[in-house]
Amino acid sequence: MKNIFPFFKSELIILLTRECEIITVPTQQEILRKGQYVKVIPVVLKGLLRVYTTHEDKELLLYHIKSSESCVMSFAAGIKNGTSEIYAQTLEETEILLLPAQRLKKWLEQYPELNVLFNLQYEMRYADLLHTIENMVFHKMDQRVLSLLHDKATLTNTRTIKISHQALADDLATSREVISRILKKLENENKLVLSHQSIKIL
Repeated sequence: MKNIFPFFKSELIILLTRECEIITVPTQQEILRKGQYVKVIPVVLKGLLRVYTTHEDKELLLYHIKSSESCVMSFAAGIKNGTSEIYAQTLEETEILLLPAQRLKKWLEQYPELNVLFNLQYEMRYADLLHTIENMVFHKMDQRVLSLLHDKATLTNTRTIKISHQALADDLATSREVISRILKKLENENKLVLSHQSIKIL
């Protein structure tokens, strides 16, 4: 854990190892639902989470959580013993450290480096949400699709993204038909190559 959080002191590493549960969750598993009381705050040790919201049977991607990151919306709900406003789902097999919400407030007072972790998360997630809003308001759907694909390529460190048209549609709160039409247009413009369940960015 020290190599993932180098600013954590040894005392905190020992505490977290002793007091927190570490779980491994398979891909495409929901780990948090909207309306669910947040009893533990997830910190990703390895893998990738998708955080999204829903409205009228449509989904909208809010941000991703990768290794050494946490979900600030879960943190905000857990610290006040509230319910989740979001959904979280694994995009690959993911190893997660579960911080008990009822003990976290005391730990934040005892270990300032935990505050550093969550302050960093607030800054990152604020930037992520601004990026999402900007794309929705100012960019056409083809630009949004390409931007999301580039984001996913960066997250997975590969230019070939394994994703279905429906999954892209879910992330962008639109229909699969719209996504399929736009992907074909982008392929004709030589910006990507389509294959079964994957997309290569050129």
